[in-house]
Amino acid sequence: MASQLPDDFKCPISLEIMSDPVILSSGHTFDRSSIQRWLDAGHRTCPITKLPLPEPPSLIPNHALRSLISNFTLVSFPDPLHYLPNPQTLLHLLLSPSSRLEDKINSLDQLTRVSKRDSAIRRRLTESGAVSAVLNCIDSPEPWLQEKALHLLLNLSLDDDSKVGLVAEGIVGKVVYALRCGVGDSRAVAATVLTSLAVLEVNKVTIGSYPDAIPGLVSLLLIGNSREKRSSHRSVHVLFIS
Repeated sequence: MASQLPDDFKCPISLEIMSDPVILSSGHTFDRSSIQRWLDAGHRTCPITKLPLPEPPSLIPNHALRSLISNFTLVSFPDPLHYLPNPQTLLHLLLSPSSRLEDKINSLDQLTRVSKRDSAIRRRLTESGAVSAVLNCIDSPEPWLQEKALHLLLNLSLDDDSKVGLVAEGIVGKVVYALRCGVGDSRAVAATVLTSLAVLEVNKVTIGSYPDAIPGLVSLLLIGNSREKRSSHRSVHVLFIS
């Protein structure tokens, strides 16, 4: 049976369960995305005490509280819909120019983890604007950020009723870019995303209309590493044979 969520686990700003609690110099703890939004808006006082903050404000990770929240939610709320933070708090971190790389990666990790489990969560994320935030990360020169963004896109494309909508939001161009210019495992994941989208006949035409899509897959098939070759082979098979 689900337990009542302790008030100390909720961010004083968003009143949502905290995914990345940090301590402000005033001694109060907030969810990183919420307090970052407060600071991005130009505030330089503690939201609770109203006392001035040093410049630049320091945010100290509250690892002990984060561990307590994680353990509590795993035991009390096995269904992630009950404890997933407001997606907007995580998406804001992906879009904010002042967000640290590790915070963006942490947000993508959380979103990817929960999106694996339930179509309702994937739909909720898509409706919350996740696609545009994730596409913004694919342009990043950081290999880890690009790859994790592609993994989240792959999860969001798992449901047939989402595939057409994702293509309509313009993800094919970004995925093809990663297919041609990605680093690390990004090219292999990009090919897998195209495979998922191409399951629907209507999407095959759109994918094929991008000049770099087919040449990019063929290039991976010929000179890619073993994972890239497997991923591109599946994509080519779905696009032209299935």
